[in-house]
Amino acid sequence: MAERTPVGVRRGSRPVTVLVGLVAAGFAAFALARGLGLERGFPLVPLMAYTPYAAGAAVLAVALAGVLRRWVSLAVLSVAAAVLVAAVVPRAAVFFAVTDMGGPELRVATFNVLGGGARIDEIVGLVREHGVDVLALQEVTPEVLADLSAAGLDDLLPYTVDHSGAGVEGSTVHAALPLTDAGALNGPDGFAMPVAAMEVPGARYGGAVEVVSVHTPPPLNAEYVAAWETELAALTAPPPEGVRRILAGDFNATLDHAALRDVLDSGYLDAAAELGEGTRPTWPVLGRTLPPVTIDHVLVDPGMGVADLEVVEVTGSDHRAVVVTVTLPGGR
Repeated sequence: MAERTPVGVRRGSRPVTVLVGLVAAGFAAFALARGLGLERGFPLVPLMAYTPYAAGAAVLAVALAGVLRRWVSLAVLSVAAAVLVAAVVPRAAVFFAVTDMGGPELRVATFNVLGGGARIDEIVGLVREHGVDVLALQEVTPEVLADLSAAGLDDLLPYTVDHSGAGVEGSTVHAALPLTDAGALNGPDGFAMPVAAMEVPGARYGGAVEVVSVHTPPPLNAEYVAAWETELAALTAPPPEGVRRILAGDFNATLDHAALRDVLDSGYLDAAAELGEGTRPTWPVLGRTLPPVTIDHVLVDPGMGVADLEVVEVTGSDHRAVVVTVTLPGGR
């Protein structure tokens, strides 16, 4: 006679089946949104920043569904996990970068100073110790700018495009080479995103380069999400003919956001992702109330090489600085 499963086990298995099914459906919806770039509005936009964590959790869920022998849920979870892992692993572990384009190098750094909360002496020390040639700063007030000058930043990077402002609205670009203020990419109600133009001696086509200090609004509510989308879209505007552009700053977006991938598709490479370090977290540092994510980036023209990425903590800011060596093409 066939052995019968106890009634209590049969009844108890149905809630487990439903629970695993709901988990599978949740991961499937998240994977679909990430895979097709469907995230819209609040709270889905900020949630998408945590795709690397979702990918890890999905893999664990696959294992659990297998142990519990929920085969339909296992199949759904396997597909969802594959989509999420495929989105994360290349930028986290695969080296794509061309590190040397045969021309001059620029050591480019970006840092959000938290409206003046960051230690001024450590910012100047960062520039000195890492040999920074171009520094993009966000949340710069006139007082911060004066303090940086007094601490010796002007001795290291004497040229500045100053779009500092009250509170968190201002941004600046500092460089060892002469700069020209080429306007801004932000809209009338956005944070300052100044464009600094320079000529790099020894680079091909006259070495015309623009550096943009990027700062988009954080997508913390429905209104901010709309502004965030508008400001990221502004970054897709092409540079002038013959100019190579670098976007460096606090994008308040990860590579799991379709809006930032649109910026890349307009003609940029993410330096960290090219170096297989695209999941190194840059925010938050202070308090760590949220899991850390990667929202500070250096994006470069595809004709540039990248190497030696460093992520550096500076006391007093909830962001880490990102420092990258950028190589321009050499020759005529």
